[in-house]
Amino acid sequence: MVVDLAVMQVPVIGLEWEHFLVLVLAAAAGGAFGAAVGALPSFVFTGFVVLLGEGLAALGGTGTEFTELAGANLASGVTGTIGFGPVTGPHVAFAGGVAATSYAGMRYGEMEPPDWDYHFGKNILYAFGTKPDILAVGAIFGVLGMLIVRIGNGLALPFDTIAFAVFATALIARPVFGYPVIGSPRGDGYFDMSPFAREEERGDGSGRLSVEPWLPQQYKWSGVTAIGLVGGALGGWTWIMTGSIFMAYGISAASLLFLNLGVEKFPVTHHITLGGSTFAVVAAGATGSELVVMLAAIFGGVVGSLLAEATQRIAYAHSGTHVDPPAMSIFIYTLAIGVLYLLDLLPNSGYLGL
Repeated sequence: MVVDLAVMQVPVIGLEWEHFLVLVLAAAAGGAFGAAVGALPSFVFTGFVVLLGEGLAALGGTGTEFTELAGANLASGVTGTIGFGPVTGPHVAFAGGVAATSYAGMRYGEMEPPDWDYHFGKNILYAFGTKPDILAVGAIFGVLGMLIVRIGNGLALPFDTIAFAVFATALIARPVFGYPVIGSPRGDGYFDMSPFAREEERGDGSGRLSVEPWLPQQYKWSGVTAIGLVGGALGGWTWIMTGSIFMAYGISAASLLFLNLGVEKFPVTHHITLGGSTFAVVAAGATGSELVVMLAAIFGGVVGSLLAEATQRIAYAHSGTHVDPPAMSIFIYTLAIGVLYLLDLLPNSGYLGL
C-alpha cells in the first residue's frame, strides 16, 4: 500500500501530512532562529515584517487615506505566512528564544552578563549564536508553539491563539527546566512591587532582587495608564487612517529595537496599540462616529496596558524566567471580545475571524 502524504489530512490541523511536515521543519528552524538571535531581537524582526506586509496592504486597500496601488494579496502573504508564520511568528521564534533562555538560565547561569540585574533566565535580549543544545531547545519549542496555534485555529477557539501560544510555551518551559510555574511572592502578595523599589534582595546568596518586575521603567500604575492612553489613541488613529489592525502593532514591535539597544526607559507598547486598533474595529461595527471609535481605541489601549501590568505581577515578577505580559494581555482581551461576540453582545470579533 502506497501512502500519499500529499493527500492525507492531519486531524484538527487541516493540512496534508506532507505540508504539515514541511511546516514542522520550518517551525523548528524558526524556533532555533529565535534562540540564535535572541527572543527580543526576533520579535523586532516580527515588527519589521508586519510593517512591510501591512504597509503593502494599506497601499492596496480601499476606503483609506492611501491610493489604490494593488498588492493586497502579497501583503497578506507577507504578514500571515512570514510575520506571523514560522519565520518570525512570535509563537515560533520569540517562543523558541524565550524557552532557550529559560534553559540557558538553568544550564549556563555563569553566562549572565555583568549588566543584567535579574536571573539570566529572563534575559530575552541575549543572542545565543550557534550553541547546538540551546538551538535545539528553541527548535522544540518553536514546533510546540506552531502546534498550539494550528490546533487552536482548527478548533476555532475564540481568542488570539498566537498570544496564547507565546505565554503557554513559556509557562511549560518553567517546570521543564526546574523553575516554579508562578513563584512565591515576597512582600505583601503578588501585586506588591515595593520590595523592588527598596532594592531588597532574596537573601539566598544569589544577589538577585526579591521581586523582579517585567519593566523597571514601566510598572507604576500611573505610568502604565498614561502609556495606555497614548498607545490606544495611536492604534485607533492608525486603523482609522489605513484600515490595518496590525500596522500600529508592527510599529510598536519594530520600535523595540531601541529597547534592545539599551535606550533607557523605552516603553513596550505592542499590546497597547493592538488593543487600540482592535477596540476601534469592534466599536466601528456599532457606530459611524469617528469620535466614538477613537474613544473606544483609547479605552482598548488602557485595557491592554493594565492587563499586562496585572499579569506581570502574577506570572513574571516572582519566578526566574520570562513569561510575556503583552501576550497574556492580548489573550485576555481577545478572549473577552471573542466570548462576547459569540454571545451576540458585540457586532464583530475584531480580527479573530469568528
